[in-house]
Amino acid sequence: MKLDLVLASESPRRKTLLEEAGFSFHVFPVKVSENLEKNLTVDEQIVQIARTKAQAAHQIYKPLKSGPYLILAADTMVVVGQTPLGKPMNSTQACEFLRLLSGRSHEVKTALFLLMSQNEAARPQELTALETTKVFFRSLSEKEISDYVATGEPLDKAGAYGIQGLAGKFVEKIEGSLDNVIGLPVQTLKALLLEKNWKIS
Repeated sequence: MKLDLVLASESPRRKTLLEEAGFSFHVFPVKVSENLEKNLTVDEQIVQIARTKAQAAHQIYKPLKSGPYLILAADTMVVVGQTPLGKPMNSTQACEFLRLLSGRSHEVKTALFLLMSQNEAARPQELTALETTKVFFRSLSEKEISDYVATGEPLDKAGAYGIQGLAGKFVEKIEGSLDNVIGLPVQTLKALLLEKNWKIS
């Protein structure tokens, strides 16, 4: 069965990764709360946010579409020790995040959530996966941190950095998927589609 792919995200990085992987898709972003639920583990929190995005997009999208479609939602979080770092609220917090990351390793976790809707009568099928990549930062000087934050690049990114941008020079090495650190583990997505034999039209 051929499915229309719907990306429930306004992230330009996820859009670019999908385009580079050869997918055709519609962008259909939704606004949901990304506040973390304290009674869940970090992994459960990330999956829950991705699920909420997918289900919110489905509720709005289903009256607009008669044929089968697949909604893709994702959430990326940077985790230092057991502390999750989302997007910084301001420049001061961005500097704090980068000081935390300086000279040590951290994990970047992305939850993928797929929701497949065939028609109004059938219950949607759901599938999820969580990808983790380990990233090692070299030690950063205060000037490097303040200069980087002054560019504005960190302010819309989990953990206050973009590995594909100016912060690439802070990274000594990674263990795992680079796409995952950017915001969408494409190989994991392809594996999920293959598992369910879901084909994108």
